[in-house]
Amino acid sequence: MSGASPGSRAGSTARPPHRPRLRGALLGYGFIGAQGHVPAYLQRDDVEIRAVGDVCAARRALVAAQLPGAATYASADELFAAEAGRLDFVDIATPPCDHAAIAHRALDLGLHVLCEKPLATRVSDARALLDHAAHAKRTLFPCHNYKHAPVVQAVRGVIRSGRVGRVRSVTLQTFRNTHARGVPEWKPDWRRQVLASGGGVTMDHGSHTFYLAFDWMGAWPTAVTAKMANSEPGRWTTEDTVSAVLTFPNGLAHVHLTWAAGVRKVIYSVQGDRGAITVDDDDLQLAELQPAPSGGPATWRVERRTLPSEWMDASHTRWFNAMFDEFVAAIESGDHVGRDAQDAYRCIELIDAAYASAADQCRERAIGSVLAAGIAHGA
Repeated sequence: MSGASPGSRAGSTARPPHRPRLRGALLGYGFIGAQGHVPAYLQRDDVEIRAVGDVCAARRALVAAQLPGAATYASADELFAAEAGRLDFVDIATPPCDHAAIAHRALDLGLHVLCEKPLATRVSDARALLDHAAHAKRTLFPCHNYKHAPVVQAVRGVIRSGRVGRVRSVTLQTFRNTHARGVPEWKPDWRRQVLASGGGVTMDHGSHTFYLAFDWMGAWPTAVTAKMANSEPGRWTTEDTVSAVLTFPNGLAHVHLTWAAGVRKVIYSVQGDRGAITVDDDDLQLAELQPAPSGGPATWRVERRTLPSEWMDASHTRWFNAMFDEFVAAIESGDHVGRDAQDAYRCIELIDAAYASAADQCRERAIGSVLAAGIAHGA
């Protein structure tokens, strides 16, 4: 789609006194860059997007309407050469096949890196990026924006409060009736082409699902078994459905992701030893087990809430702004390879193992490689 017009700056994020604006470049001016990232930047006064890179001339021609002061470039290398010394960070919103190479180049130039999920399409590339960011002392931060959906934040708050007790299992289901289509000017179906995407729904939605599971289970998984399907194998080279079971030290996570559903929806549940949380898009239900007289039947106190979270808006601009605040905080605190970056690596490790399991008759695959000490402790 073409770039959205600049939004109102009402309610923008103000920068503290004496803090200069962060100078950024956006690489990839597709749907999520133009409709999600840029509108969020235009609501802030602590960041300035000075340059945009995109391989598609038709997309570059649209930049001026949204970012009239930004220079445009046909490649990452061209942008980095022309903007040397004028940038603080790069925002990578290209297809996943290019994430790792662009991020490494940015880190080489001393830039902080914000990167759309998945961080890379191979485990070795993801690990190398964490090592590189730690060595370069620059912040590497993935766009894990689902964490900032109001209903997801509410789930986390309930878990942290202890109201459902010890979490023993979670289910995460994401239903889509199609893959997210790209802009019409450049390969709108790139998510179904493995050379650009690195994989199908597992690669695309897996990260969002898996980092939520990590958070709610309070751990990283130790094994996975997965089964996948492509409902149109003659047309597409990537899977559109995956079902997986993740083994954690304290229980299981059941995951189902599909682009072949009849509806757009998320359904999540969290099962604890004293209660449960159920999420159906914006609707949250909390059931708390009530003490019963000896021998009496169990009862639950049920609380229902609706937390508008804009699930139908695929740009997720509101979530991006909250996430960008965390990116800025990580830069300012010197948190170069923090928990989000480590979660991003674990997501790729899990995605890779899920593909291996599905290709090997759904046999369980162990995961959980050891990260370098400095990375493991967020140094």
